[in-house]
Amino acid sequence: MYRRFFKRFLDVICSVLLIVISFPVFLVVAILVRIKLGSPIIFKQQRPGLNGKIFTMRKFRTMTDRRDENGELLPDSERLTAFGMLLRSTSLDEMPEFWNILKGEMSVVGPRPLLVEYLPLYNDEQFRRHNVRPGLTGYAQVNGRNSISWHEKFKFDCFYVDNVSFALDLKIFCKTFAMIIGRKGVSSSTSSTMERFSGND
Repeated sequence: MYRRFFKRFLDVICSVLLIVISFPVFLVVAILVRIKLGSPIIFKQQRPGLNGKIFTMRKFRTMTDRRDENGELLPDSERLTAFGMLLRSTSLDEMPEFWNILKGEMSVVGPRPLLVEYLPLYNDEQFRRHNVRPGLTGYAQVNGRNSISWHEKFKFDCFYVDNVSFALDLKIFCKTFAMIIGRKGVSSSTSSTMERFSGND
């Protein structure tokens, strides 16, 4: 019952409240992003959602457009500024996703939406993460965020798919604030964000 009806109802209520409450902060962050990183202020990217359906996810940009002599974008570590890292560590860059939740493309809690290019790399078990809407935060995020391996991340995602409940969502939602305050797991041990998924051995 919760999974089929009440979860979406709570998503709508929470997203509206988050949009209203965070609006002043949203404006301040938008202005700072424009000053420090330029335009566009909002970073848009195609991501797979429920059942693998593609949607446009929105975030505040955290990187510059610095390029090499051949016009190619520099690595993430060279384009991610101190200000951008602050936005990521505090999850302020995620605020535009409140609109994705309101539209029904995302949920407050669920597996984080990954890159479209990863879709053909998943095995059947890993693809099950798309049996629910992707989330603003998720079980993998409160159990290590970007500091855990891909194997562990998918394991946590599938556990969530099999155990969706109000109690679990509430637990994840509350633990998310502890992760943000502690700024834990923002980077992996080998990357400024998270190393790319290259498939299964």
